[in-house]
Amino acid sequence: MAILWVLMALLMLSFVLLPTLRRRRGMIEQVPPDHPDAADPADYGFVRQEELDVRMPGPDQDLLDVLDLVQRTQDYRAAAQLLAGTETEGESRWQRVQAFAGAAALELRQRPGGVHETPGGQWLRVWRAEQPKDAGAAAVHAEFLVQQAWRTSEPGTDEFRIIMEEAREACAQAALLAPGDPVPHIVELSVARGLAYSQPEFEKLWLKILDRAPVHMGAHLAALHYWCAKWHGSRELAYSFAEAAAARAPQGSLLAAMPLFAVFEHLPEVNLVSSFYQSEVVTKAIHGALHAVHAARPDDPMQAHVRHLLVFFLVRAERWAEAMDQLIHVDGHVGALPWILSADPAAEFALHRALAVAGYEANGGSPATLPS
Repeated sequence: MAILWVLMALLMLSFVLLPTLRRRRGMIEQVPPDHPDAADPADYGFVRQEELDVRMPGPDQDLLDVLDLVQRTQDYRAAAQLLAGTETEGESRWQRVQAFAGAAALELRQRPGGVHETPGGQWLRVWRAEQPKDAGAAAVHAEFLVQQAWRTSEPGTDEFRIIMEEAREACAQAALLAPGDPVPHIVELSVARGLAYSQPEFEKLWLKILDRAPVHMGAHLAALHYWCAKWHGSRELAYSFAEAAAARAPQGSLLAAMPLFAVFEHLPEVNLVSSFYQSEVVTKAIHGALHAVHAARPDDPMQAHVRHLLVFFLVRAERWAEAMDQLIHVDGHVGALPWILSADPAAEFALHRALAVAGYEANGGSPATLPS
């Protein structure tokens, strides 16, 4: 029981010390792995913190293999082949476009280039130059520009607007190359947020996506940001958008989890009352998300996104056994909300995992009682 109180005290202390950045609202101090109170993840078959993969929310071995090959050889052809073989309407194409763009952006940040050095991410520039009609290359380039705008400049500045305007043009080019592909329009949702599209202009863009992929979870998550209070909407508009998506979700769709994401986007800066996470609005959203993951296809690539957010809420609601059940499914990968908002996603995830283990054991659980 002592470990549980120590970890919970750290969690509560974090609400006081780290409220200043809304985007880091989940960040909490990590217990060092060699601390006597630290739970050993190996006891439950969990991956150690230093081995957690921060690149993706869940496994996609084909993508990992191609990313490793492209970055090792700086040859884009494997990426082009993988995207060409990925269905346009599914969630995987959107996630793979994000991953390739993110890899190129990270390379460029690590190696900006100079007089005697080739800048990182050169394989993407070569891909775009050598295959100007490749819809995959165009989509990755558009997403790359979006990520560059958010990572390298501040919204509202001239630099930010210039990059975003270039990204908007890149989205239009990508859409022309693949008229039925929703991905270029999903990329533009981030442009719409950054350039403050009017609501009618945003809704026009949203209708293009609904025409192509009406139950695309990734698209709904991207659109939700626009409707949030911190951007161009309000808590009421964001909740309404999320609840409408959940209400029209077909059987097996993860859209039923959208209200939980809306709750997350509007968490208070500081909340010292643990009962908040057991309140009616949070409990209802958690139940919707739990139903969604239980009803969804096991191979749905968006399942991991929902399960990661469930870990965050279930731990804070002190629903330890349910949190452990989610951890079984997602442990090993941490490239998802809320962990990616932290400066150290692996540490953030590992502490929530340690809290779940401590709470589970304090209530009689053990590795032997954990469902496989």
